[in-house]
Amino acid sequence: MANERLRPVDLAREHGLSTQAIRNYEEAGILPPAARTPSGYRAYTALHAQALRAFLALVPGHGHQTATSIMQAVNRDAVEDALELIDQSHARLLDDRRTLLAVENALRDLAPATLPGDAPEPGVTFIGPLARKLGIRPATLRKWERAGLVMPRRDRQTGYRVYSAADVRDARLAHQLRRGGYLLEQISPLIEQVRTAGGLAPLESALHDWHGRLSARGRAMLGGAGELDAYLRHRASGQEGAA
Repeated sequence: MANERLRPVDLAREHGLSTQAIRNYEEAGILPPAARTPSGYRAYTALHAQALRAFLALVPGHGHQTATSIMQAVNRDAVEDALELIDQSHARLLDDRRTLLAVENALRDLAPATLPGDAPEPGVTFIGPLARKLGIRPATLRKWERAGLVMPRRDRQTGYRVYSAADVRDARLAHQLRRGGYLLEQISPLIEQVRTAGGLAPLESALHDWHGRLSARGRAMLGGAGELDAYLRHRASGQEGAA
């Protein structure tokens, strides 16, 4: 059975792929080179079938590019390189989990944005009172404004910056994340998510979805690891048999 010849269509049918996709995977180094029949047709084996299963199982957890690099490394007998790529991918997942935790902690620490009574109208304040409330310098708020973290409007008569309740919310969130060690360029897309969601409350659903995506990636990595291990064992047994 292990040495049974398989056609491209045999590999493709199992996964709903085209035969051209199978040929493309071989040319890309995702599958090991296939032998040729006397008439020039590709002759695949169970080893190729397992390589294809491994690749397709790696993609959901690691992404197409990384999964391709992993399989290419294995097929050129650079297993340590493949394992390093997997480690790097797991490290990125861990970083994403830490980022999510930081966002959740920052949101949890945010109290209702109320400031002293020196604001010209409810929920609105100027740069000085906001800086004192956060325990930072006004120059820091101006720096955050240049980075797009806060977007105060200007008073028509005085030209002073006027921070709305939403601006205060964004400044407090940025402050929490900065205290957590995050860079301005890392904070900016998170603040934008809050604005796009329309505030903190709708963001709860986005955070729940974010958790789900990270968990799905982790589970997919486990599945990919199992199929890749089967492929490695299959390659090893074939090489031992050849020896």
